[in-house]
Amino acid sequence: MRVLGVDPGLTRCGVGVVEGVAGRPLTMCGVGVVRTPADAELGLRLVAIEQGIERWLDDYRPEVLAVERVFSQHNVSTVMGTAQASAVAMLCASRRGIPVALHTPSEVKAAVSGSGRADKAQVGAMVTRLLRLDAPPKPADAADALALAICHIWRAPAQNRLQQAVAAHKSRTPVARSVSTARKGRTS
Repeated sequence: MRVLGVDPGLTRCGVGVVEGVAGRPLTMCGVGVVRTPADAELGLRLVAIEQGIERWLDDYRPEVLAVERVFSQHNVSTVMGTAQASAVAMLCASRRGIPVALHTPSEVKAAVSGSGRADKAQVGAMVTRLLRLDAPPKPADAADALALAICHIWRAPAQNRLQQAVAAHKSRTPVARSVSTARKGRTS
């Protein structure tokens, strides 16, 4: 599986492509950052992020896009910019029919480091180790994007099985109710 991880941000949007399957060594295919000038108009910054993500999609042809799920922060302007960059990445993938998966920061940290409270340095060190790199990717946004891709590769099989089980349960539930209702009707 080839996954493009996106750590969304307006100034620095981390991107990283990882290929592999759970339980086997993973391979980094590419890592970088889509940058926009902080003093540029918001619309132009979003267009620049779109163009950057589109280039990564063209160059690496991922099967899945893994994006950090935006969560509430104290700084509203930061969370708004993160959400806007996230939406642009999801739009680019969806336009091409590429599935999008969202992962929370603590889920990603736990997947790569074993602790949902790991700091940036710990995540960078584990990404370096897991991908057999010489040094942690810089800036931290790039390492976080790789961590998102790793998290998805490792968690997707379990998430797929869980989704299938829930779907199977839901498909049996109405039938079970109608059978139960039919039995009650016969005994009355």
